[in-house]
Amino acid sequence: MSASPRRSAHNRPALIALVIVAALGCLALAWWQWQRFESTSGTGQNLGYALQWPLFAAFAVFAYFRFVRLEREAEESENPGDQPRPSPKKAAPREIPAGLLPERPKAIRDDDPVLAEYNRYLAELHAQDIDDQVREAGLHTRDTERSAG
Repeated sequence: MSASPRRSAHNRPALIALVIVAALGCLALAWWQWQRFESTSGTGQNLGYALQWPLFAAFAVFAYFRFVRLEREAEESENPGDQPRPSPKKAAPREIPAGLLPERPKAIRDDDPVLAEYNRYLAELHAQDIDDQVREAGLHTRDTERSAG
């Protein structure tokens, strides 16, 4: 059994339909905001939204074409053809080179006896504070569950 041939990136009706619906939806929202801006209760905020929605529609189309191009480049790198095509421009790096960013600081795991004693002291203070709050609320520390009856 041979593997099924991959569909071309341009031949994806569901993805194309999604991009078209998203772009048309953004343009419809832009039209709606423009109508709101021209109404008596319209504000500058409506104008801003009316100008932003077409940008969102353009981004949906741009993202689709970028996706198609990246997918095509990935396919070409996996299955090089008989004649390699020269790249018109140098591809940008897709990974951050090692050593470019500073190393994250690591927590020091020392068994400091002074720090451990201080943490125990803070835990005791916290427990004592909780007990005081329970007593002030009129509850007993033994009966912390509520009665159902």
